[in-house]
Amino acid sequence: MTYYAGLDVSLKEVSICIVDDDGALVAQGTAPADPEGVAGWLKTRSLAPKRIVHESGQLSIWLQRGMVQLGLPAICIDARKAHKSLSARLNKSDSADAEGLAQLARMNWFTPVHIRSEESDRVRALVGGRERLIRLRKDLEGHIRGVLKAFGIRMTGIGQAQQRQGFRDQLAAAGETDPVLRTIADGFIAAHITLCKATADFDRALKAKSKSNPVTRRLMTIPGVGPIVSLSFVALVDDPDRFSKTSDVGAFLGLTPRRHQSGQMDWSGRVSKCGDAAMRGLLFEAGSCVIRQVKRFSTLKSWAVRLAGRRGFRKAAVATARKIAVLMLTLWKSETDYQWTQEANA
Repeated sequence: MTYYAGLDVSLKEVSICIVDDDGALVAQGTAPADPEGVAGWLKTRSLAPKRIVHESGQLSIWLQRGMVQLGLPAICIDARKAHKSLSARLNKSDSADAEGLAQLARMNWFTPVHIRSEESDRVRALVGGRERLIRLRKDLEGHIRGVLKAFGIRMTGIGQAQQRQGFRDQLAAAGETDPVLRTIADGFIAAHITLCKATADFDRALKAKSKSNPVTRRLMTIPGVGPIVSLSFVALVDDPDRFSKTSDVGAFLGLTPRRHQSGQMDWSGRVSKCGDAAMRGLLFEAGSCVIRQVKRFSTLKSWAVRLAGRRGFRKAAVATARKIAVLMLTLWKSETDYQWTQEANA
């Protein structure tokens, strides 16, 4: 008899359901939310499912890696698509969801999710930490500007990183005018120094990683692509062979238009914005940089500037972002550098 398992995962425990070839319920229960707990639950009941299915979620990456290391045939599936099937059930509960996932495993009616390597997740955590520190620093600076305006103090802008010391000097000077502002300035200057130092440490670590990785060095030959964009792209894609066609990476990143077709109706809308929003934002910045800041001539810049003249800057920047993503995947697969005199095939 062949068995199939469905796991509904929460932070503390996992609801497990086992069904057979005919879809009949074989066993049901709960186990601790860790790979060893699931393996122990199956072992005590002498059950060896052919396929174990669980949805993508907060613990899904860690659970998937752990269960695979223990020899369990686990598959992480797309939670959004699984929801379409599970929502058809009348009652919503953890045990009911586990049974629904087991039935999906039996019918093989699901979309697997790629689980990235641990090294890719480490890089993504580093990039995400840098982004969070930058947001905290900007929030702090914006808060200070708003507070001081109530006292008629208008601070100058920060156009470059070297001007952040000037921001602190202005804040210190404002603190000399009032005891309360002095207290605020002392606390926020210390916090601002800490955030700036931590961000600089993250930048150095990311630059060192990008220089030591031959793939990211190759991707940085593309106009507008720097260490952060290349590292983020490599960490997100993880395996270039996931895409049979390089053009598929545009849809993966949500940079292709939505389409709705039904009978006589057929229209295309704005980009889908599916996938990783942070990566999409970095690519948009790279596309904007190609159009406005890159001075050296390339066929990519020529194409982007002409498109901006016809369709406007924002649409051209999105299209350039999509083209850069396709170029990066193309160079990654072909193991070649970007040719400034002749655009790489994409």
